[in-house]
Amino acid sequence: MLGRFLEYSVATADIRASLEFYTKLGFSQAEVGEAWPHPYAVVTDGRIHLGLHQHEAAPSALTFVKPDLLRHLGAIEPLALQLEIRRLGNDVFNELGWRDPSGHLLRLVEARTFSPCKRPATQTSLCGYFLEIGLPSKDSAAAKAFWEGLGFVGMDELDAALPRVSCTSDSIDIGLYDPMHLRAPALVFACGDVERTLGLIRQAAPDPSGRAPLAQRRPGGAAVLMAPEGTALVLMPEPDG
Repeated sequence: MLGRFLEYSVATADIRASLEFYTKLGFSQAEVGEAWPHPYAVVTDGRIHLGLHQHEAAPSALTFVKPDLLRHLGAIEPLALQLEIRRLGNDVFNELGWRDPSGHLLRLVEARTFSPCKRPATQTSLCGYFLEIGLPSKDSAAAKAFWEGLGFVGMDELDAALPRVSCTSDSIDIGLYDPMHLRAPALVFACGDVERTLGLIRQAAPDPSGRAPLAQRRPGGAAVLMAPEGTALVLMPEPDG
């Protein structure tokens, strides 16, 4: 229904600083097109693509590609709680956007905004293996039902180190977390040995901001890095699903 996942879009006040940070972590830069009038860049580890938008009004969003978007409008509108973005026409770059029950923005665009990167998914960054986009959700049941209505498969992972509801698809996985455990959207990675990973990252990039609220209570728990634009990167000691 949503099409294929394209990128996790974030706003940055300094695109050069963000690019430098991710490059030091081992991400690759993709070749971007001219869909957006503002400065725009994309970095990837082969599994997740992060769209960096240097535009103060650019909201964070899970962005999907839906070809012939205008033709699918009738099927999409009933699924949206309320359309927040509606730019459609023959002379514009078509896009739609609405929020899930927890307030996270989904955006559909009619075409790719960058070229596919040849980097293999097995070539991980210093952060490790990308697992999912983590979203804080006060009502996980409502959020789970919402994502399932869009074609995701929801599974409760309440015994995990950071309990969550896992919503999977063929192009992106989403984790729904209690806001007590995850305060803001984050990119979640499995890195094996967290302390060793942090040591490598300290040599290449700015120091991490601290540890994840729940996992810090046990030895070798998760750690959190904050990118210059404010994106949180959670490093988990092992896959918890």
